[in-house]
Amino acid sequence: MKKLLSAVCILAMTAMTLAGCGSSSTQETKAATTEAAVSEAASEASEALDSEGAKANGSYTVGIIQLIENGAFNDMREGFIEELQAKGYTEDKLTVDYKCAQGDATNLQTIAQSMADGDYDLVCTIATPATQAMVNLETDTPVVFIAVSAPVAAGVITDMDHPDKNATGTSNAIPVSDIFALNNQLTPDCKTFGFLYCTSEVNSVNTIEAAKEYCDANGLSYKEATVTNSSEVQQAAQSLVGSVDAMFVPNDSVIQASMTLVSEVARDAKIPVYCSSATTVESGAFATVAISDKGIGSMSADMAVQILEGTAVADIPAVVVPASATVINNQTLEALGITLPEGVQSTATFVDDAK
Repeated sequence: MKKLLSAVCILAMTAMTLAGCGSSSTQETKAATTEAAVSEAASEASEALDSEGAKANGSYTVGIIQLIENGAFNDMREGFIEELQAKGYTEDKLTVDYKCAQGDATNLQTIAQSMADGDYDLVCTIATPATQAMVNLETDTPVVFIAVSAPVAAGVITDMDHPDKNATGTSNAIPVSDIFALNNQLTPDCKTFGFLYCTSEVNSVNTIEAAKEYCDANGLSYKEATVTNSSEVQQAAQSLVGSVDAMFVPNDSVIQASMTLVSEVARDAKIPVYCSSATTVESGAFATVAISDKGIGSMSADMAVQILEGTAVADIPAVVVPASATVINNQTLEALGITLPEGVQSTATFVDDAK
């Protein structure tokens, strides 16, 4: 619509110029110098009308941004796309442009800028870094985020009930107390935790702060091992061996990229690793209380449908998706030699290492 209005304005101004008074030679000069402008404006108007016509026929373009490729993010993306298709936004009506920054923050910013130019009807951002990159551009393009652990603290929204910054979506607020309660059930002798996380990911920092508060309130001790990139993860994990009874890992894309190395270190040392997502369990962590990654992607897609059908972003509250499923890794369980309580054995979901 903006392109259409702009093109119409140019045509109107051009017509007024040509209709202006003056000598015959002056008018001929004006006509010659504005002919190209008229042609260009007409072309823009035609393109804009074509675009508006496409919208009327239900054709849309949606961008999806990820910082990295991992199982959790991929499941969220699949859940998002599958729900859009289930709601009638099939390939003939919707073009999905997916881009991954491959873990590079500079590349992530470039991708966000490329999707903020008005050519997209909506952009879906997966997790906190991608969402911050897009929202911070203050684009007119609506943003629907998936799995931002702490949207307000991350600065991508001010009020969950009344979204601002042209963004809304789903939060996978980590159930820290539930995860530590699971530790009390499965490994009650673990009293000192190693916190392994990246200091540049605000969602990780917020989750660790919540974990510290829990530990302080419940007489548990902790030691931190922080990293700035994935090359430091294995050494950071090794630094915790011998001084902690268990490890806790938040939803952290940097740690997840090297999670199999953390799992090897922990299994060799007989240290259980509690985490914040089912995908991290599939990468070798011991256990978690988690949400469905596809499910949270699907919930965000329902919000996207509302926006595509005309609902204002500010009228779609952001929501916190509760975690309810206990997920345990079979290989890690065997390596640790832990016998599960009957109640957990009968209700938990068991997964194998991802291949």
